[in-house]
This record gives sequence, C-alpha cells and structure tokens, in this order.
Amino acid sequence: MKIESIDGIVLSETNYSESSKILNVLTEEYGLIGVMSKGCRNIKSKLRGVSRKLIYGTFNIYHKENGLSTLISVDVKSSFSKVLSDLEGVSYAAFMLDLVLQVVRQTEDSSIFNLLRDALLKLEEGFSGVVLTNILELKVLDYLGVTPSIDACSICGSDKGIVTLSSDDGGYVCRDCYTNQIMVSEKTIKMIRLYYYVDLSKITKLEVSDEVTKEINQFLDNYYERYTGLYLKSKDFMKQIEKLSTIKDS
Repeated sequence: MKIESIDGIVLSETNYSESSKILNVLTEEYGLIGVMSKGCRNIKSKLRGVSRKLIYGTFNIYHKENGLSTLISVDVKSSFSKVLSDLEGVSYAAFMLDLVLQVVRQTEDSSIFNLLRDALLKLEEGFSGVVLTNILELKVLDYLGVTPSIDACSICGSDKGIVTLSSDDGGYVCRDCYTNQIMVSEKTIKMIRLYYYVDLSKITKLEVSDEVTKEINQFLDNYYERYTGLYLKSKDFMKQIEKLSTIKDS
C-alpha cells in the first residue's frame, strides 16, 4: 500500500472491533472508499475527533485499491461546527450525506463530490437548508438517470407555453398538453430550472418564498417516489424537525 493524500468527506461510520471504525469516505479522485480508522474510539487517540460523519478534509491514508485503506491522519478543512450546533442543520446535513451515499453506490461519476461539498459549505454559511436540499435532490437525479424535463414540455417537447410542473408526467407541461394536472405558480416553474442549473459554489443570495418551496418540495417528493425507488429515513427525520421548527416559530 502507498501513502496518499486525498480530499474527502465522511458519509458514514461503522464501529469495528472494540476500538476502531470503518469510514465511508467520498473522494473526488476515487469515489467512495472504505477507510479503517484504527483505535479511533480510544479517548487518547489522535484520530478520535476526525473519525466521524461530516468531516471534510485531506485524508492521509495507506491507500488500498481493492479493499480497506488505513487512516493515518486528517487535515480538516471543515468540521461543520455551525451545522452541528443546530438540530435543524444536523437534520439537513444527515439527509444530504444519506442521499449522496445511496446515489454514489449507483454511479462512478466522481463529480458528485463537488456537489455535496458545495451544498454542505453553503449550509455551514447559513443558507436555507430546505432550498439547499431541494437543489441537491434535483441535481443528483442526473446520476440516477432520471432527470425531469425542465427545458421543455415532458409530453410534446415544446418549450413554449409551459404552465405547470408534474411529477407524473416527468417535468414541465405546456398549455396544449395540460389536462387536469395540479397547477403550480409561475415562480415555481422558473425556480426549479434555476435550481438545476445553479452553481452552488457561487450562490451569494438565496431567498425563496414558502409557497414556491412547498410546491418544489411536493414535486421532488412525488418524483423520487415514482422514479427512484429510494427511501431514506433521514428524510423523515428532516421533515419532522422542519414541522417542529414551524410550530415553534408560529
């Protein structure tokens, strides 16, 4: 095994033996890799604080291509301390990690690393967790091969007269193809396209109305159920925390 330094994000962790952990680390270079963190559960271990979910940094490892690599140290770029100080932030981050872990198991495209990193960094900066998770949900559909039609009508292919957004029909619906689909606002039609094309790393402002957020959320929930087959417990947790936050603020 050779020593390598690789940027990565810990997506999940599993206890191993009495004192170690196996980390699932998403990297740009190798995709998802398994890393053994030996003795990290010991109180005095130098690896204790960096062997957990939501650590982003440069992982110095003994790299093994077809098997578990071994962790030497981590040069931490972000531990997402602000996210972890807030239950709502934790719920959004947990869902992001869970979603990407499921998706990355179905794709060899390493660009998903940058997408997750940028979403988490914007969450740490204090941008809306609801909007960021929606953007991430929409963008990762590319990796699953089930991207909705948001450039033209999903039924006839026309880019004129788009009047609504339908999960059943797979995206935009134009005036000529509209039958009895649920109508969404014009703003929602525009915003979901913006979500898909926006560069997360360049976002400086993120203000979306409750109405638009609700309509996009509903579309994505229904779309995922219909086309992906993914069910994530972390999403249920996130929704519960959102409800509690809404009650608290009302």
